[in-house]
Amino acid sequence: MIKKSFPLIASAFFNEYGTVRHHIDSFNSFLENGMKRVISEVGGIEPLLAPRGFETYNLNFGNLRILHPVVREADGSSSLLYPMESRIREITYSAPLHLEIIVEKDGHPDEPVWAEIGGLPMMVRSKKCLLNELSRDELMEVGEDPDDPGGYFIINGTERVIVTIEDLIPNLPLVEKSSGPAQESSRIFSETPGFRIPHLFERMKDGTINVSWARVPRVPISIMLMALGENTDQKIVSAITNAPSYVEDVMVNIEALEEVKTPEEAMDAIGKKLKIGQGIDYRVNRVSYLMDNYLLPHIGRGKQFRAEKASYIGMVAEKLIRVHYGKETIDDKDHYGNKRLKMSGELMEQLFRAAFKTLVNDIKYSLERAIKRNREPSPSTIVRSQLLTSRIQSAMATGYWIGGRTGVSQHLQRLNHFDTLSHLRRVMSPLTSSQPHFEARELHPTHWGKLCVAETPEGQNIGLRKNLALLAKVSQKIEEEAMVRTVKKSIKEVIKSD
Repeated sequence: MIKKSFPLIASAFFNEYGTVRHHIDSFNSFLENGMKRVISEVGGIEPLLAPRGFETYNLNFGNLRILHPVVREADGSSSLLYPMESRIREITYSAPLHLEIIVEKDGHPDEPVWAEIGGLPMMVRSKKCLLNELSRDELMEVGEDPDDPGGYFIINGTERVIVTIEDLIPNLPLVEKSSGPAQESSRIFSETPGFRIPHLFERMKDGTINVSWARVPRVPISIMLMALGENTDQKIVSAITNAPSYVEDVMVNIEALEEVKTPEEAMDAIGKKLKIGQGIDYRVNRVSYLMDNYLLPHIGRGKQFRAEKASYIGMVAEKLIRVHYGKETIDDKDHYGNKRLKMSGELMEQLFRAAFKTLVNDIKYSLERAIKRNREPSPSTIVRSQLLTSRIQSAMATGYWIGGRTGVSQHLQRLNHFDTLSHLRRVMSPLTSSQPHFEARELHPTHWGKLCVAETPEGQNIGLRKNLALLAKVSQKIEEEAMVRTVKKSIKEVIKSD
């Protein structure tokens, strides 16, 4: 019975989700939310100068409009662009982006102006692709294979696919045994839009726990907690643990506070570790800025989040102590529950963020130069749209990505149809193939149903280059604010029902 029903179940799955749905859904999420998120992060432009007659002069960014792919001819005319024409003419299948810019003079906004900020390469079969929702006959009329799954881009006539990247889960402490001066360590990648800061917590052989983050080397945890506002020994002990069996371990860490009595002195001690010169006030202000902006940025950026950061650091310290005494097991980094897949939408958001900030800096420079010449330019005339276009297309054509990654964008393999589907479902590990990484290359029980247990190359890439299983479905990232609203709503409903 199961054998007879399986083809029907598989057929229904592929008819509904297809084979590259994870790429298309991820890119659609980028079009709907990712680009708007990047623009709202920047917000606008505040030039250092204002035109004559005004005290303040700002450019604020509003809505974003994504058009359908078009091609502009030499005579200035434009027409809709289909993927097959992009392949034949060796041009990029891209769509113009229009941004609403509002000039604000002395607090009074003018009428919005729409300016073209560049062209975005469009994924074939995404929501803004001209092939979306066409019937089989209509696809054949425009020269497309109706069985082609999409999920790739066309850059200068070449089909390129953004390969899914496998990475460790961010914002979660994973504890492991260490060799050398540290016995246990926990590595955390604190990630928020535009930031990815590595943090390292180490429990040394003498029982002391140190914190390293950004470029700050091994700060004793008691000094770190003191700098975050836990200004008494009792508060520091409570932040780490209240368990009586761990009192000795906590007291060993308290000894680092012999010469540090206030949060300012703790920040000054961290500043001395960073070898920041000048006076104590400068050191304190500099360390305060680093703590508020680069220490655990996923919790929040600002002075108001110091108490939450102290609680998080104390939680990680307690976990290190519990692992040392065998009360908790070490974390398995190869468990697929401790991995996340970065797909085309998230990777494109990283690229768009870097390109858009470059464009914003160029607009600000052009605006200030015009103001110095006693001119008030129109926002649409100072936007060099080719800057964003070339930055994005260059990365997608070469595969060199933000953060120094290479091979993110690859030439789509077209040896046969199954080879194409395999390439579109490929998952790559960020680990270097020249290193052994024996455990990372091995099969793990949690791969079952998620990754194909057979499809991986021989040689140095074995186990590092994998493929999604045939019936694997990748869920999309849920916005944190929406999740918090849902949880709060559920709690209120439970309280009412009681």
